[in-house]
Formats: sequence, C-alpha cells, structure tokens
Amino acid sequence: MWPLWPLAALLALSQALPFEQKGFWDFTLDDGLPMLNDEEASGADTTSGIPDLDSLPPTYSAMCPFGCHCHLRVVQCSDLGLKAVPKEISPDTTLLDLQNNDISEIRKDDFKGLQHLYALVLVNNKISKIHEKAFSPLRKLQKLYISKNHLVEIPPNLPSSLVELRIHDNRIRKVPKGVFSGLRNMNCIEMGGNPLENSGFEPGAFDGLKLNYLRISEAKLTGIPKDLPETLNELHLDHNKIQAIELEDLLRYSKLYRLGLGHNQIRMIENGSLSFLPTLRELHLDNNKLSRVPAGLPDLKLLQVVYLHTNNITKVGVNDFCPVGFGVKRAYYNGISLFGNPVPYWEVQPATFRCVTDRLAIQFGNYKK
Repeated sequence: MWPLWPLAALLALSQALPFEQKGFWDFTLDDGLPMLNDEEASGADTTSGIPDLDSLPPTYSAMCPFGCHCHLRVVQCSDLGLKAVPKEISPDTTLLDLQNNDISEIRKDDFKGLQHLYALVLVNNKISKIHEKAFSPLRKLQKLYISKNHLVEIPPNLPSSLVELRIHDNRIRKVPKGVFSGLRNMNCIEMGGNPLENSGFEPGAFDGLKLNYLRISEAKLTGIPKDLPETLNELHLDHNKIQAIELEDLLRYSKLYRLGLGHNQIRMIENGSLSFLPTLRELHLDNNKLSRVPAGLPDLKLLQVVYLHTNNITKVGVNDFCPVGFGVKRAYYNGISLFGNPVPYWEVQPATFRCVTDRLAIQFGNYKK
C-alpha cells in the first residue's frame, strides 16, 4: 500500500497554509526556526484546493508507464533516470511525480490529454527548455513544482488555474512584465536560489497577481523590491545582500504578517520605516549588522516574534520593545531572540520585557568575539 503516500501528502499540502514549509517535497525551504501557526495570515481558502476524486471518471488501471507506480490516479515515476516524460500516462491522473530524473526538455505534447492533472512535480531534473505550449492541456493544474533545474527563464503560458509555483534553485536572472499575466488564482510563489538582482524585475512584472506568499531568498538583491504585490501576507528576502531599509521601502506592503530579512547585511533601518506594517506579527532580522534594536517596534501592536540574534547590538533600552505609559499592545510577545549580540544582558532592566508573555520567551547570551 506504500504508493498511497504521494496522494496523502498532496491532500495534506492542499489543506496547508502557503507559508508552512514542512511537508513539501522541497525540504530545502526549512529555516530551522519555528513559525507562528496563524491561519488568517495566509488568506487562502483551505478547502478549495482539494481535487474532487469522486467526480473524475474511473481509473485507467491498465495504463502505467514502465517502471512507475500507479494507484488512485497517482503516477509516481521518480528516481528512474528518465530522459523524457514517459508516455502512456492515464488521462485521469491527478498527481504526476517526475522528480529526481534526468529530463532536460519538456516538449509540446508531453502532457497531452492530462486535463485532470492537479499537481506536477518536476523537481531535481536537468530541464533547461520548456515548449511554450507544453502546459496548455493542464487546465486544472494548481501546483507546479519545478525547482532545482537549469531554467534561465520563467516558463511562458502557465495555466490560469495555477495556485502555487515553486521554481527556486534555477538560473533565472529576469522576471519580465507579463510573465504572470492571467494567473488570477496564484497565491504562492517560491523563487529563491536564482541569481536575481533588483534590476532583474521589470516594472509591472507582478501586475495582476494577488499573492499571499512570496519568497526570493538566496538571490542577489541589494534592497527590498518596490513593485511586489501589495496583497502579500508573507515576504521572505533572507540570504541576500540588502544593506538598509529606507523610509518608504515597506510602504506598499501594509498587509504583511511575516517579514523575513535574516542573513543579509542590514546596518540601518530608518526611523518610521516599520510604521507601514500595522499587522506585522513576525519579524526576522537575525544575522545582520544592526548596532541597535530597530526603532518603532513598540508601535507594532500585533508583533509577537522578533529575531534579532547574531547582530552587533550593544545596548537594549527599556522602551525598545514595549509601549510607553498607557500604550496598549494587543498581542504580547512570545519570542524575542537577542543571543549572539555583544549586549551586557545583566544591565538590561527587567521592565524592558514588560509586554512579554513569559521570561522563557527571551533569548540572551552566547556571544563570542
């Protein structure tokens, strides 16, 4: 019964929030740090992604590519050393798993007749070329995982039904205007691990998208991109070369719940720049070059988690985190990390953390020169 696991995993994915990384095939997305499990952050409809298996025609059990495992409309052809997409795939297939093969090209008719396909997994192949009409038959495709390949551009003419695109760890340098045109259902894009610079995003590249989740980590960004979708609830720009956050860098992203800027080179966060994020709940600024706690944190009334570890912070003021006087914080902190900073923690006043749920939520110490 072991071939049942891909479908079970897929159904679990379709119900998961877009920012929860564990459970996906692409385990490289794990940060190793816990995140809040807050369903309203995604804005996603957690029931609409499940394929209605009962409405599909009977399974063509006699059709299964050689060497693959086929069961319950799942075709698993991973780790077979395939050079091309196999033939004789049942037209009622909902999940096609082709990861960990040697496929170098996706041809025009590779997915012909697969009108019920819901998820396509092409992770870790050698794909460098995709025919412009290759995805045309996939009218119900919602999840496309094409990470860890040799693509130099985002595939054209993606299915309008697509909800989730994972295309990280390729060789993409440019995101042209119109490449996401017509993708009204898209809510999650993972495109980290590509050599993208700020100049690689053409003006209007994300026009029309209503994304909840976007990750452009491990790229070559030197600043926060100015033209990303304003609908974002979660934005991850970790492991880049960002050096500063200027006043209006975050003006467009007032709906953010989570902002990931860890592992950059940030030395300065301009006063007032965080005031544009009234709904922010989690802020990652770890592994940067900050010399002080960013101004404006007490005014973020919903902020619950702040990662500031491994910076150059030498002092923590009594009002750096909590509102002054009668200021009200609607959600108390349940995580503040300050370890790996040259802070003499014995000098920090206890009142500094008066709006923290528990003293165990504060992490200090472990600094080495």
